[in-house]
Amino acid sequence: MKKTLFAVAALLALIGILSSCATPTPEIIEVERTVEVEVERTVEVEVERTVEVEKEVPVEKNIVIYNSYMSDPAPREVDAELVAMFEEQNPNIDVVHSTVAHEDFKQAIRAYLTASTPPDVMTWFAGNRARFFIDRGLIMDISDVWEEQGWNESYPKGFRAMSTVDDKQYFVPSSWYWWAVYYSKSTFEEYGLEEPETWEEFLAVCETLQENGVAPLAIGTKYRWTAAAWFDYLNMRVNGPEFHIDLMLGKEQYDDPRVKTVFTDYWQPLIENGYFIENPAAYSWSEALQFMINGEAAMYLMGDFIRDSYPDELEDDLGFFRFPIIDPEVPIGEDAPTDGFFIAANAQHEEAAKQFLAYLGGVEAQEYMIEELGRLGTHSGVDRDLYTPVQQEGVELIEGADFVAQFYDRDTTPEMADEGMNGFMQFWDNPGDIDDILNQLETARQEIFEAEEE
Repeated sequence: MKKTLFAVAALLALIGILSSCATPTPEIIEVERTVEVEVERTVEVEVERTVEVEKEVPVEKNIVIYNSYMSDPAPREVDAELVAMFEEQNPNIDVVHSTVAHEDFKQAIRAYLTASTPPDVMTWFAGNRARFFIDRGLIMDISDVWEEQGWNESYPKGFRAMSTVDDKQYFVPSSWYWWAVYYSKSTFEEYGLEEPETWEEFLAVCETLQENGVAPLAIGTKYRWTAAAWFDYLNMRVNGPEFHIDLMLGKEQYDDPRVKTVFTDYWQPLIENGYFIENPAAYSWSEALQFMINGEAAMYLMGDFIRDSYPDELEDDLGFFRFPIIDPEVPIGEDAPTDGFFIAANAQHEEAAKQFLAYLGGVEAQEYMIEELGRLGTHSGVDRDLYTPVQQEGVELIEGADFVAQFYDRDTTPEMADEGMNGFMQFWDNPGDIDDILNQLETARQEIFEAEEE
C-alpha cells in the first residue's frame, strides 16, 4: 500500500511539472491525460483491494429467535419485511424468523415458554391472554425498554394499561383492529337493503336475503373462535359489557338466567331459522369467506383482518356496520383485539431481543403495518393521515363505544376459553341442550377460577 501511494505521488508530481510549462504542447497534454488515467486506475484498484480486505473481516453477529403467528399470506409477507428492515438497520443482528400457523401457535405457546431455551421474541395477544403468562413468570419485565424508548409518554393510557402489571411493563402493543358485521354492498343494493341498526332491522334483512336464496350469514367454525364472537356481541348487547367482562373474569355465573337468555332468545333463532351457511364446521373462517365472495352469503361477523383475505378487485364492495343494538338502554360494547410482542422470561439473547422489540414497537414498524395491512397503530406518533377512509370509519365505530373488550378467548383464562368454546359448539349442534351445557360451563368456571386463587 505504501509503495502504491508513493507511485501515485510520483505521478501527481510529474503532472505538476508538466503543467508548469508555459505553453503546453500536444505531446505534454497527452502525457498529462495518460498520467491522470493511470492515477485514477491505481486509486480504484487500491479502493477495491481495501474493500476486499474489509469484506474478509468477519462481523460479529448477535442472534434473535423470533416465532410469529402471522401465517396468513399478507401478514406473513409484512412480518418478513419488518424483519428485513430491522436487520438492515442492525447489521450485527440476525433474526431467526419462524412462522407458525395461527391455531397451531396458540396450542404451542405454553411449550415454547416453559422450554429451557424458548424463542426470544413472540407474537401474542394483549389482555388476559398475556396476563396469564405474566402471572406465571414466563414473560420478561421490559420496563427498561419502555423507559428508554419513551413509550410511557408516547403510548396512550389504555395501551399502557394493557401492557402493565404491578407497575411493570411486559408487553408491546403494536396494532389493533375492530370487529363489525361485514357485508356485500352489491348484494344489499340488489335487494334494496340498508345497514341495520337495531336487532329487529337485522332480522328483517336476514329474512329478505333468505327469501331470495342468499344465506344471510357466513361463518366457519372449524376453529371455534368464530362462534365465540357471536357470544361476545350477543352477551354485550343483551346484558351489557360490564356483565360480560365480569363473566370473563369468573365473577358471574354461566348458569345465570341472563346468560341463558342470550342463547335461547337470540342465538338459537338465528341457527334454527337457517340464517347461517350450512355445515359451518366444515370450513375455516377464511374458507367460509368464499361464500360471500361468490355472492352465496351476504354478511360475516368478523375482525377487520377480513380485508386481508378479500380479493383486491372486490374490496370496494365490502362494507361494515356496528353489531345491531338489541337494548338501547344497555351501554355499547365492542371487540377491538390488540396484538403485540413480548420477550420470554428465559430468553437466551436478551439484549438483542430488546433491540428488536424496540423496533417493532416504534413508529416506523407501525406505520409500515398501517400502510401494508390497514392495521391501526398504537403508538401516538404514527401519522394519522395514513389511515384510509375505511379505517377512519373503524376508529369512529370504536370511539362511539362505551366499553372496549378484547375477545372471548383473550378476556378470560385459556382453560375457561377452551371450555366455553367447546360449549358454544355443543350448543350449535344441539341448541336444546343449553341447560346441560351451561351447567357444565358453570362447573368448569368454579373449578378453574378457584384453582387460580390458590
